Amino acid sequence: MFALQPELKVFTGSANRDLAERICKYIGVPLGQATISSFPDGETYVRIEENIRGHDVFIIQPTCPPTNQHLMELLIMVDAARRASADRITAVIPFFGYARQDRKDQPRVPITAKLVANLLDAAGVSRVLTMDLHAQQVQGFFDIPVDHLYSLPVLIKYLRQQLTGKTVVVSPDLGGLKMASAYADGLGANLAIVAKERRSATETEALYLIGEVEDRDVLLVDDLTETAGTLTSAAELLKKRGALKIYAGVSHAVLVDLAIPRLQKSKIEELITTNSTPVRTVDGFKTTVLCVSELLGEGIKRIHKDESVSSLFNIENEKNGKTSQAKS
Repeated sequence: MFALQPELKVFTGSANRDLAERICKYIGVPLGQATISSFPDGETYVRIEENIRGHDVFIIQPTCPPTNQHLMELLIMVDAARRASADRITAVIPFFGYARQDRKDQPRVPITAKLVANLLDAAGVSRVLTMDLHAQQVQGFFDIPVDHLYSLPVLIKYLRQQLTGKTVVVSPDLGGLKMASAYADGLGANLAIVAKERRSATETEALYLIGEVEDRDVLLVDDLTETAGTLTSAAELLKKRGALKIYAGVSHAVLVDLAIPRLQKSKIEELITTNSTPVRTVDGFKTTVLCVSELLGEGIKRIHKDESVSSLFNIENEKNGKTSQAKS
């Protein structure tokens, strides 16, 4: 006799409730009830307000700024679900903070991405669903299954509508070459690379360009922008080399205060990103935010049904699917 499949339950932390509600609408299940608050001393309090014994639980929480608060909130929610006898707990982390701290590149520094993976495992996470990790090797830091999705199928449909002329896809650094190559293939565009030098955590300088951009529109692609230093510095160099319109496609726009004036003064026409994290509006600068609720929702449904999620990597899927726009 076949065992009954555990009931699906979806909960969210406070990091991006709007995205969680959109995911639940796509899946067709109500968002689970949970109380999340803080004690007077700043400690996080969590109470799950419904029975989840024997259920398949998904907790949606990007670890975006304030990163430590949202990470701790996720860990506490996982512990609460585990102690409430959930059958399986999947942490849905659209944006995985600390992913850039993935190697020991200086003496006496931590590998914090590995530490976060250990914390999630120790808290009781059964598997992780995430999107566009800064470094794909972070998947190997986990001793539990990791389903790694890509926002490219969501962004590519919009980009095909916008980029109708001769286009060059540009990686703003050598590390993003593989991502830029995937976008170039999807758009049927040429590829170029900007070599940069990092002056500090907030300052970068674009040094030289490998490739041809003169009299062509340009798409800068990256997994993450925070201070916008890499993008705006690259755009300045591309404009000097004769580029026409310059667009930026970024999976995660974690815009800090420093990024706002940089984008406003930049040569970038439009920033296209996703709602993996809440995106700040920039006065006088066009930002288009595309919704990844259907991508993540489909991933959740397939994990719940023990089906493959690998077909979601195929950029051709977007031709037959729907891509919704969160806001502009």
